[in-house]
Amino acid sequence: MKNTFGNKVNIFLFLLPALVLFFGILIAPVILSGYYSFFSWDGMKPIAEAENLGFGNYKELFSSTEGVNAIGFVKAMGNSLLLALLSVFIQLPMSLGLALMLGRGIKGERAFLSIYFMPVLISTVVIGQLWLKIYNPSYGILNVALRGMGLDSLAKTWLGKKETALAACFVPILWQYVGYHMLLMYAGVKSVPTELREAAMLDGATDGQINRFIVIPYIKPILKVSVIFAVTGSLKSFDLIYVLTNGGPFHSTEVPSTLMINMLFLRNRYGMGSAIAVILILTCFAFSLIINAIFKQED
Repeated sequence: MKNTFGNKVNIFLFLLPALVLFFGILIAPVILSGYYSFFSWDGMKPIAEAENLGFGNYKELFSSTEGVNAIGFVKAMGNSLLLALLSVFIQLPMSLGLALMLGRGIKGERAFLSIYFMPVLISTVVIGQLWLKIYNPSYGILNVALRGMGLDSLAKTWLGKKETALAACFVPILWQYVGYHMLLMYAGVKSVPTELREAAMLDGATDGQINRFIVIPYIKPILKVSVIFAVTGSLKSFDLIYVLTNGGPFHSTEVPSTLMINMLFLRNRYGMGSAIAVILILTCFAFSLIINAIFKQED
């Protein structure tokens, strides 16, 4: 009994530094953000002197005519959800297709892995600047290629029009992270026992049938992780959109994170910014639970 107690104490002492860091860096800021979200606080004067609004900040966020929603919090949430939808139904199938193709052991497999994963390693700011040049209406490679093919009518100011700006922002997001999800799925594909593949081949199964009935069901835990990362990453998207459009034009590419930065650092509305942060945290947590539940039901 004494040794058991001593072991538990030792385990606790070893875990204590990590627990302190976890609480100080993650849990405490979330709790404080929730507390600040009930006040009309400018971040300058003491919080004790700020007016307590109760749920006033949250009501303003979802109001149809007042305050923050005049620059589109509901629209910003809709943009994030649309990005999440596109990520799940466009980005992840592309990643899965690449993983299944490379997992078969094609020639140059390692080289392709490095090439597809390379955008993940590049700074998002650098990627944003690269795609700004690609989308440039005058000398950007996209418009130059369209004009060179005689499709002048299709050349546009891609990031300067409300109709095309959000889609133009999604393309670099897809390009940057398709390799990340591909690597996760590739590791899962490679872990499928060769005995299962060989048995299916002896039974006359085609490559498509092997992928559908053996490989994909086998890597469902990894697919679940990729879906969670894709959805929560889209809801939290900020840096690439900030570099490309800063939420414009006319807030057509606004997402909750860019709106939160606007409230915090441009308008000194720290209470409102904290309310947006709390909603983002709760939304990401809720979607994680929903996705877990969906995959659990399928299992």
